[in-house]
Amino acid sequence: MTLPVTIHQNYSLIHQNTLGLPSIARYYAEVNTVEELQEALTFAKEKGLVILPLGGGSNVVLGDVLDALVIHINLKGLSVVHRDERQVTVTAMAGENWHEFVLWSIDQEAYGLENLSLIPGCVGAAPIQNIGAYGVEIKDYFVSLDAINISTGDVEQFDNFDCCFGYRDSVFKGEKKDRYIIISVTFALDAVLSPRLGYGQLTDSLSEKHGDSVLTALQISQAVCDIRQQKLPDPKTIGNAGSFFKNPEVDQQTMERLKKEYPDIVAYPVGEKWKLAAGWLIDRAGLRGVQQGSVGTYQKQALVLVNHGGATGSDVIAFSQYVLEKVKNQFGVELEREPRVYR
Repeated sequence: MTLPVTIHQNYSLIHQNTLGLPSIARYYAEVNTVEELQEALTFAKEKGLVILPLGGGSNVVLGDVLDALVIHINLKGLSVVHRDERQVTVTAMAGENWHEFVLWSIDQEAYGLENLSLIPGCVGAAPIQNIGAYGVEIKDYFVSLDAINISTGDVEQFDNFDCCFGYRDSVFKGEKKDRYIIISVTFALDAVLSPRLGYGQLTDSLSEKHGDSVLTALQISQAVCDIRQQKLPDPKTIGNAGSFFKNPEVDQQTMERLKKEYPDIVAYPVGEKWKLAAGWLIDRAGLRGVQQGSVGTYQKQALVLVNHGGATGSDVIAFSQYVLEKVKNQFGVELEREPRVYR
């Protein structure tokens, strides 16, 4: 078959993942249009290959050799679909950088995503993870997404209900896992800025810089960026995948037990449960700044695993397992990895 998309063999992904892991894809394609994506899927089906979609590579741990067709989703495009006095509906293609999309939305006077500034990755991955920060989650502004059915090659649409959003979760991590590739996402943003400042650290930072003055979305975005840059390492400087573990939820009985033993434990109520700060648990377990071989926890934020140079995917998984076991043994709480593991 004649393909409009180039298929590479034995392709290095070391620069395609923010952990900087030296992974090799048996087959690799970068797609810039939906048609190229559909052709790549046809190629994979004819070859009997597993499909591994890859965006910004910021939330994955890659194995040494991936016996699959790795498809880099590079679909680009941003547009304002509708605007009225209350809402601004915008659509972003899956390959757009998330942070740049947030800045673009602010520039379009479309508000709500400023608290999600500087989250790494691309737009297409955002609904899968239901990314969130400082009291805002994707689901709060999500309208719908278009996705390619990997099996049929057809484009299907999913609304907010269809996506079954949860904490760092969606139907694409459950029932629909590995069955679709997202190609575009549509959001209904606010036409008038209504700041979400429920998190103390963000509120304090803005108050310190701007006092009681009326805030702009760009000022909120910059404050979020400043906080994130203080806590999280730049992948261009040291390989990392951002926050590596989810904040675990525990029941009331477990919370009472932990509070007695650790009065300063960081937690907040979520319905009938309590959400614990995974970073606090790892730090309190004595693991902040710890290093084994080429992998360790970041000195400024124990929630982040870093590649000090030369680490493989197996090294990262082994060290993360060490962290899981240490936390479980000390607190009786099970952590869960956030990044997707491709082997």
